[in-house]
Amino acid sequence: MVEVYAGLDVSDKSTHVCIVDIQGGVLWAGACATDPDVIARTLRTRAPGLARVILETGALSSFLYHGLTERGLPVTCVCARHAKGVLSARVNKSDPHDAEGLAQMARTGWFKAVRIKEEATHMDRARLKIREQLILSRQAMGGQLRGLLKLFGLRLGKVTTPGKRRERLEALFAQKPELEPILTPLIESLEAIEAQIGRSSRQLAAQAAADPVAARLMTAADSDVIAPGIPI
Repeated sequence: MVEVYAGLDVSDKSTHVCIVDIQGGVLWAGACATDPDVIARTLRTRAPGLARVILETGALSSFLYHGLTERGLPVTCVCARHAKGVLSARVNKSDPHDAEGLAQMARTGWFKAVRIKEEATHMDRARLKIREQLILSRQAMGGQLRGLLKLFGLRLGKVTTPGKRRERLEALFAQKPELEPILTPLIESLEAIEAQIGRSSRQLAAQAAADPVAARLMTAADSDVIAPGIPI
């Protein structure tokens, strides 16, 4: 069976596909939905003898790479920066032409492959990014609360726990009761975020303690290797 090669130019809704033979001639070009099952069916129908299919790194590259790999396709993900340098040399810049350029890269082997992380790794990263965003939100909301209180000459002062903050706020609202209903939505939202941070931190700590490598790294938390106050 004659070997053929395919390139995928991916966008959110549709993916442009180009299939070339070993001499570089275009056998088929078209578009299909950006879905691993649809793309796999298209390639099996249009490209029997498929030797390699490549796509660029991007927001959907991990999803498509794992989906196509699970369906038994010889897919390789290539560095988008390297591919951009190659594709920018083409006269007409468009999605179909980019797909053809990627197919030619698959044929010649002139590309830089990248390793795609496993889905579990992306889930761990999502947990960390969510916790990071919650902490940033807490800091922003806490600063806003302090700033609004200062507009009325009230200073929250140094509070290290939610309980101490509530005690301090009760004292401040006693001085200016009309502020309490105005600031209550902000305070309750801040407390809800703190509860989520605590839940997220406990889950991450339990996950890290169950991992031998992470558990060893955690033993360095009290040394100079990890600066105090940096969230893990």
